[in-house]
Amino acid sequence: MGQMNRRTVRDLRRGNRSTLLRQLYFQGPVSRQELGTLTGLSSGSVSNVVGELLADALVEEAGSVESDGGRPRTLLRVAPGSGHLIGVDVGETHVRVELFDLMLTELARWEHPLTPGGLERDPEPVVGHILTGLEAVVAKSGTEPEAVIGVGVGVPGVVEQGDEILVHGPTAGRDAVPLERLLRTGTDLPLFIDNGATAQGQAEMWFGAGRGADNAVIALIGSGVGAAIVTAGAPYRGATSSAGEWGHTVVQVGGRACRCGAVGCLEAYVGAQAVLDRYGRAARGDRAGVGGADGAGEGGADGAGEDQQAAFAAIVGAAGTEARAREVLEETAAYLGAGIADLINLFNPERIILGGWAGLLLGGRVLPRIRAATASYALHRPYAQTEIGLAELGPDAVALGAATLPLAHFLATGGAR
Repeated sequence: MGQMNRRTVRDLRRGNRSTLLRQLYFQGPVSRQELGTLTGLSSGSVSNVVGELLADALVEEAGSVESDGGRPRTLLRVAPGSGHLIGVDVGETHVRVELFDLMLTELARWEHPLTPGGLERDPEPVVGHILTGLEAVVAKSGTEPEAVIGVGVGVPGVVEQGDEILVHGPTAGRDAVPLERLLRTGTDLPLFIDNGATAQGQAEMWFGAGRGADNAVIALIGSGVGAAIVTAGAPYRGATSSAGEWGHTVVQVGGRACRCGAVGCLEAYVGAQAVLDRYGRAARGDRAGVGGADGAGEGGADGAGEDQQAAFAAIVGAAGTEARAREVLEETAAYLGAGIADLINLFNPERIILGGWAGLLLGGRVLPRIRAATASYALHRPYAQTEIGLAELGPDAVALGAATLPLAHFLATGGAR
């Protein structure tokens, strides 16, 4: 019984540390009195836990404010230099590694190009690039390895969480990749691996366009198409962590071939390469293949990277003066509106946040058209209750999102290492 009581007291203290640390992280600088109001904890509990956090150098004083008729109140905040976080973006065309302080200020960056789909086809070189990048950013920033709280890794595809973390690629016929086990051969740093869209979505919810919402969908469009679904403030993963493969929902029965092996997927119509393919056929006057299963619709498997981004941006830029480009973008907006309507009808979110490099380019040009198309396909009442806007953290925030994975664990455990 005594052991059970000690464990309960320890759990309670850890819970109080987590509660206060989260409030200091997201609301700070704040005073001890404000912490009591924000958390509902007694002044004694606040004083004790704050004392621990100060002693652990996780929290520091940040000036003072005048109080009504009393002594000035000391403000507290999380100490930015009390730990470091690393975010890894394993994209289809690159590995990017970024090191941040605890408040997610970038301190160092390393990047290496990839052949599209390299993680599933030949994971060992990709693992080698990740490990090289980890060493590079730690050395470049002058950070001691023991100061790194954890490494978050955002990857494309389905990340199966379990006794062994397995990454399943988005295309047909690819085997599971034991990414954590492979990385363990070269690093002892704590690892947190998740889908890149889910990680980026968490960052948008914490620091971007999702702030203040409990139910939202962050829809990301680039070479591929994915979504991070947030319900009651937490990511929705499904039974086996494969929720969010929005790009592989069907918008056209018997439609364009998708790289996943199916036909008619949303990605085969609004993914960056699919838009380039349709524009190429339109430019040659070949209208017959646009809706047919013969279309390549690879959604980023070919021609990805800077060339793809430049070509996509050129179409968006030409839409103001060129009829063919305008027609392709309007058609893309219609398909995208249908896909967003599905999200609204299924999940009834407060917000739909459109992001990803291609999504931001599309949204910047045809967001009103996307909203109008969504309204024509969605149920009226849930559509009227949903805001549709653009992501705020930029077109390339997967590494930042990945860094929130170890940060979330750090906050949830009250700053435990």
